Amino acid sequence: MATTKGGWCLCELLRFLYSLFLPGLTVCGTLCVCLFIILWGIRLLLQRKKASESTGKNGKKQMVVAFFHPYCNAGGGGERVLWCALRALQKKYPEAVYVVYTGDVNVSGQQILEGAFRRFNIRLTHPVKFVFLKKRYLVEDSLYPHFTLLGQSLGSILLGWEALMQCVPDVYIDSMGYAFTLPLFKYLGSCRIGSYVHYPTISTDMLSVVKNQNVGFNNAAFITRNPFLSKVKLIYYYLFAFVYGLVGSCSDVVMVNSSWTLNHILSLWKVGNRTNVVYPPCDVQTFLDIPLHGKKTAPGHLLVSIGQFRPEKNHPLQIKAFAKLLNNKVAESWPSLKLVLIGGCRNQDDELRVNQLRRLSEDLGIQEDVEFKINIPFDELKNYLSEATIGLHTMWNEHFGIGVVECMAAGTIILAHDSGGPKLDIVVPHQGEITGFLAESEEGYAETMAHILSMSEEKRLQIRTNARAS
Repeated sequence: MATTKGGWCLCELLRFLYSLFLPGLTVCGTLCVCLFIILWGIRLLLQRKKASESTGKNGKKQMVVAFFHPYCNAGGGGERVLWCALRALQKKYPEAVYVVYTGDVNVSGQQILEGAFRRFNIRLTHPVKFVFLKKRYLVEDSLYPHFTLLGQSLGSILLGWEALMQCVPDVYIDSMGYAFTLPLFKYLGSCRIGSYVHYPTISTDMLSVVKNQNVGFNNAAFITRNPFLSKVKLIYYYLFAFVYGLVGSCSDVVMVNSSWTLNHILSLWKVGNRTNVVYPPCDVQTFLDIPLHGKKTAPGHLLVSIGQFRPEKNHPLQIKAFAKLLNNKVAESWPSLKLVLIGGCRNQDDELRVNQLRRLSEDLGIQEDVEFKINIPFDELKNYLSEATIGLHTMWNEHFGIGVVECMAAGTIILAHDSGGPKLDIVVPHQGEITGFLAESEEGYAETMAHILSMSEEKRLQIRTNARAS
């Protein structure tokens, strides 16, 4: 009797729960069906749009290859990859149509191409169609003071939607690291997907910084001081890393720019059978005509830094280490020293960073010994490298480091951060001989600069020769 009563109670409970949740389940199911129908309709419309766009003037179908590169006029290493990739594809597949999605609405397509030639000495052999995006502000980090990674990633989806609505390609290549756009183009645009990853949006190293409560450019001090906030951020990072892995796995082909990036992408995206290391193009040939013997013509020593003025490049470390070097040096030991920071500014935030760096040099009393060169032409960059004794690079876990390679090819003794691509791929012994130096801290950089400057010219020449050979 008890069993029967218990069974009856259980049935009544299930009936009650069913009546309670049935309306909600019905509504959710209806919404899901409606959403599916809408997305399928959009997909069909986009396929029709793609068919009309890929039909050439002669009525034949043309392959449309599109690169998603919202900052294609920025002038950094990622942009060199873009233009070299376009040049290589145009040479091998001249019959295809090439499109670049860009947010550089304040310049014309011709000006963008002229800038690529001026900065990188790269000229394309065939025309390129530029699709100008008006909503690039959605991926600006300044728009998201908190939850920046999530905000920029969601913003990139909306920016990708704007791009997809204007042009539906056959092949979609994300060449700037906006992985959250990949499902959009794959499942709605029916595109084949390629990714060139310069730097993972999130990495296991970033997770370690938060887990160990270390201060970093992506981990504010007030979070590191609060255990609860650190745990919340760690959970947020793990969830973000999981979703990042899902969207990244939509790629049909994945290219990464270094061994360091490869390890992180293999861990996050888990598509090893589709992933290959493709080192970024470094125009070393252009620098090989700089003589190693007697390369300097000006008195004193020039220290040069190459890199976009972004927070992760850590230019303040260069200025502080240089100030420490000047304060520690004996006046009679070396001739005059000057630090030149060369880089590109993409927007007002970058320009603000440069102004902050100027103020830092003033606060340290070395403003007369520090110069800033913004968005300079390639020939001027080459001239500075031909005169420099030391090339500085201070980004922690730099994914590769084209500027590091350029310094070494030009015969400039490199001093890079002891991490990432420079450590694993670039500043490594060549035939057992030293090719450059690595450091981590302000003191380490200052001491290593002093060590390089105290070397004999013959010893520096040997290191420059090894570096160029590598």
